[in-house]
Amino acid sequence: MNQTLAFVLARLALAMSMLGHGLVRIPKLNGFSAWMLGKFKDSMLPEVLVLPFSYALPVAELLVGVLLLIGWMTRQALVAGAVVMILLIFGSSMIEDWGAIPSQLIHAAYCCILLVFVDTHNAYAVDKRLR
Repeated sequence: MNQTLAFVLARLALAMSMLGHGLVRIPKLNGFSAWMLGKFKDSMLPEVLVLPFSYALPVAELLVGVLLLIGWMTRQALVAGAVVMILLIFGSSMIEDWGAIPSQLIHAAYCCILLVFVDTHNAYAVDKRLR
């Protein structure tokens, strides 16, 4: 019982972080995109890659957050969350934003740890109701 409760609390904590990141950026999507383009203007990454990513990132964060919050497609949401973090780590490395990487690594590790236990401890979830 404690393991199941720990899993849901950890899943909800990760969900709130991802949801919050996406939720605050969506209303100011153009401004966020402009900010990100500015951060990467002197990097090796071309604008043709940064621009679509800057618009997709908040949507991905929001979607992963919502899916984790309700516990629907939890496995896929955890994998997507880890992939988002891997991309963010790469981007942070390209602009030498070393301070951002520890948080991104923690989020990625969180996704991976939850992924290990999703089959056995994801009881409080829409996924469980659909089985």
